[in-house]
Amino acid sequence: MSYVPQADYFAVFSLPRHLRIDLAPLEKAFYAQSRRLHPDRFASRPAEEQEAALAQASELNDAYRTLKDPILRTQYLLTLEGVELEEQSKAATEAARASGTQKKQIVPPELLEEVFELNMQLAEMKMAKQMGEDDPMLRRDLEAAKASFDGKMAETQAELEGLWAEWDAGVDASDDSAKGKAKDAMVVLLNKRSYLRNLVRDVNAALE
Repeated sequence: MSYVPQADYFAVFSLPRHLRIDLAPLEKAFYAQSRRLHPDRFASRPAEEQEAALAQASELNDAYRTLKDPILRTQYLLTLEGVELEEQSKAATEAARASGTQKKQIVPPELLEEVFELNMQLAEMKMAKQMGEDDPMLRRDLEAAKASFDGKMAETQAELEGLWAEWDAGVDASDDSAKGKAKDAMVVLLNKRSYLRNLVRDVNAALE
């Protein structure tokens, strides 16, 4: 299996653009190509060839690191499909950096009420810490909120796995409609997952 320069990560390993992949062949192909690109094989070659091999090895590592992780794999495939997720939006990142503020994400509608309540609890916890106090009831509420968001993260993961199967079936059947439907649903779920992960992070920071 030869290395394909400047190809998409799936093509690097001669894989279809599937979201459910067998990791064993992927790992085997990665190590086979890594051996062919090892610096020792190019030690006596011209500098230009050595640099090209290093660049290919770097791309190979990026491809393997991305494809072996199911979430990174999904995000990468969506970028190949022309999708820019909220979390990855360069425009939003640059605007936030320029203004010195955090990049804002759209709150999933079904989380609005919980997020409103959580923000109040986080503000109360921050105030209590500033006063050197610890409110056991507030701490229990935040722990319950964290458990709820962890549960929603697990639900989101399960839904994503179902969509991976739908996407792969669409690819195999050359069904653009099925692929489009799965793609749109994955975008919503990945943005929700990112938002939930940030909520869990904020709660963990407040509980420290």
